Amino acid sequence: MFFKLALRNIFRQKIRTAMTLAAIIFGVCGLILSGGFVQDIFVQLGEAIIHSQTGHVQVFRKDFLEKGTRQPDKFLIENPIPLAERISAIDGVKDVSARLSFSGMLNNGRRDLGIVGEGIEPEKEAELGTFVSITAGRQLTNGDTFGMVVGQGVAHSLNLKPGDQVTLVMNTSEGALNTLDFEIIGIFQSFSKDFDARAVRIPLPAAQELLLNNGANLLVVSLHHTQDTDRVLTQVQTLLDGTLDARNWRQLSDFYDKTLQLYDRQFGVLQLIILLMVLLSVANAVNMSAFERLGEFGTLQALGNTRSQIARLILLENTYLGLIGACAGVLIGVALALIISAIGIPMPPPPNANVGYTAFIRIDTGTVSSAFLIGLAATSVAAIFPAMRVSKIPVVDALRQNG
Repeated sequence: MFFKLALRNIFRQKIRTAMTLAAIIFGVCGLILSGGFVQDIFVQLGEAIIHSQTGHVQVFRKDFLEKGTRQPDKFLIENPIPLAERISAIDGVKDVSARLSFSGMLNNGRRDLGIVGEGIEPEKEAELGTFVSITAGRQLTNGDTFGMVVGQGVAHSLNLKPGDQVTLVMNTSEGALNTLDFEIIGIFQSFSKDFDARAVRIPLPAAQELLLNNGANLLVVSLHHTQDTDRVLTQVQTLLDGTLDARNWRQLSDFYDKTLQLYDRQFGVLQLIILLMVLLSVANAVNMSAFERLGEFGTLQALGNTRSQIARLILLENTYLGLIGACAGVLIGVALALIISAIGIPMPPPPNANVGYTAFIRIDTGTVSSAFLIGLAATSVAAIFPAMRVSKIPVVDALRQNG
C-alpha cells in the first residue's frame, strides 16, 4: 500500500515534483558532462604524450633517466636488435624502435645553437609519432641518410627552412670532435613547446656514425591499445637482465600525473558543489511539501498509521523521485554528451604545449554510474530530516492543519 501511495503522491503534486526533478536532473547532467570532459582531457593528453614523445613503454640502462642526459654515451644498450625482436614478439606490441640520444651544436653558417638530438628509425617513428605534425617540408624516411628534421623553435632560432644545409658538431664517447653535414628535410611541431625549442632528429645510422658506436639509449615500444600498457610492461621486464630497466609512459611523464591530480581535485570539488546543490534544493522542496501536507499526515496517524510509517512514506516518495530524476538525468546527460561530442569543443593549447585541440565529452561508465548514485543518494538523504521532523509532530497539532 505504501509503495502505491508514495507513487500516487509524487504525481499528485506536479509542480513541486517537477521542481525537485529539475534539480536532480541538472545535477546528474552536470556530473556526467563535467566528468566526461575531464576524462577526455586525460585520454587526449595521455595519447599526445605517447605519440609525440614517450611511446607506451621505454627500455634503457639503469640510471639513464637520472644521469644519462649529460652523458648518454655512458648508458648505451649494446646490440639492441635481438632484444627489440624479443619484445616485438609480445602479444599487443605494435613496433619497437631504437633511439640514440646526443647533444651538440647546430651551425647554419652564420650562428650556432645548442641542441639535444635523437638518432631515430624514421619510418617507425613516423608511425608512432601521430601527434607530431610537420609544419614545413616532410617526414624523414629511411632513405634520408643525411637528412634532418628540426623543431619549430630550432628552425625559428636559426632561420631554417627545408632544403637548407647545416653542420652538426658533437663530441664522441672518446672525447674527439666529430662533425657531419645535413640537409633540413622538415620542420616539426610536437606536443611540447620546450622540446621543439631544442630538438633535432636524424637517422639512427647517422647518429651512430657521429658517436662512433652501434648502440642505442632507448628502445621505444608502441602498442596497439594503450590499456595493455601495464601488462606489456610486466612482460618486458621479464626479458631484461640486471643492467636494464623499463618504465611505462606515465612513469616517464611527471607532467601527466601532476595534471591528473589537479583535475581530480577540481572535479572532486565540483562533485561536492553539485551534491550540496541537489541536497539543498531537494531538502527545501521536501520540507515545504511536508509541512503543507501536515493535515494529511495527521489523518493517516488518526487512521492507525505509526510515526515511523509516516517517515517511511516521505522517504519512499523521495527515493522514487531520486530514481526517476537520476534515470532521466543519465539519459539527458548521455544525449547531451553525444551531441556535444559530435560538434566538438575547440580548446586552447594546454600549459607548455604548442597547439590547441578539440575536446569531447567521453561517456565513461564510472562517471555515469557515480552521477546516477549521487543523484539518487542526495535525494534520499535530503528527505531524512524533514521526514523525522514531520513524524514527531503530535497528531492533534497535525489534524488542526485540515481546518
